[in-house]
Amino acid sequence: MRNPGFVCDVMSEQRQVELRVADGAGRLDKYLADEIPELSRSAAQRLIDDGQVTVNGEPVKASYKLRLGDTLFVLLPSARTTELAAEAIPLEVIYEDETLLVIDKPAGMVVHPAPGHPGGTLVNALLAYCPELGQSGDERPGIVHRLDRDTSGLILVAKSEKARKALQRQFEQRQVDKAYLALLDGHLQPAWGRIEAPIGRDPQHRQRMAVLAGGREAITEYHVLEQFAHDLGPAQGNYSLVEVEPRTGRTHQIRVHFASIGHPVVADPIYGRRRRQLPVPRQFLHASRLGFKHPKTGQRLILQAPLPPDLSSCLLY
Repeated sequence: MRNPGFVCDVMSEQRQVELRVADGAGRLDKYLADEIPELSRSAAQRLIDDGQVTVNGEPVKASYKLRLGDTLFVLLPSARTTELAAEAIPLEVIYEDETLLVIDKPAGMVVHPAPGHPGGTLVNALLAYCPELGQSGDERPGIVHRLDRDTSGLILVAKSEKARKALQRQFEQRQVDKAYLALLDGHLQPAWGRIEAPIGRDPQHRQRMAVLAGGREAITEYHVLEQFAHDLGPAQGNYSLVEVEPRTGRTHQIRVHFASIGHPVVADPIYGRRRRQLPVPRQFLHASRLGFKHPKTGQRLILQAPLPPDLSSCLLY
């Protein structure tokens, strides 16, 4: 690791979040509550009423109906000063050049510091590996997109703000090829399929997402790679190994969609079944393929990461 002692302090009292609407998203206050996990709908309404939210540079009401391409700026109060410290945490680098990095993130690693996870994150590791990222003063330097803590696999990191914005535009315009490997409970039929079901924050459980009539558009395509049955002990049952291609990027999208059709991801602690299953140490979900256009050269890159041992060994059980 390089320069493990680097520290970046963010001293602002507020944190600014920029959001760009990628599809019809309904009311402004509901959209903010869906997109910013720490905000409830009432908290979003207070920020809007206090003038801390603008749409295309103008203050609007909480009931404002968002349109494709609207740009939002949200000023969030910081609970405390955030210190981003470089930590010498090993990283598995799949690809690197002067513009970007692609990391194979291990399960259990949070992408960026957050309440309850002040250190040990991918951002802390990146600041040690690539100290120039800290010069941006951003609380999430280089981060283009995210993976859940217990989802392993490929994540894209930009080395400059220009590259980060260019790559984020590709995600917003659905120009990034993303594929995951997931093990599902049950034999999924048909072998090829598409799930179209809107997703929003569960009104009964704010930390969960759910298929909701008033949610945001969400599309997941899949095909079954293998199906098998386990006949021994309390873990007996049917299982399907699938490749999943999410066409949208909603929070917990893959997990919510498959749970909604009765085939949850195996060992998912939130959306999965509670009965004893295969001895999988965490949710069986891995970001296996990432394809995108290089923001500097224009070359199409397609990168892959095989299943890590903690998941692949379970298929031999």
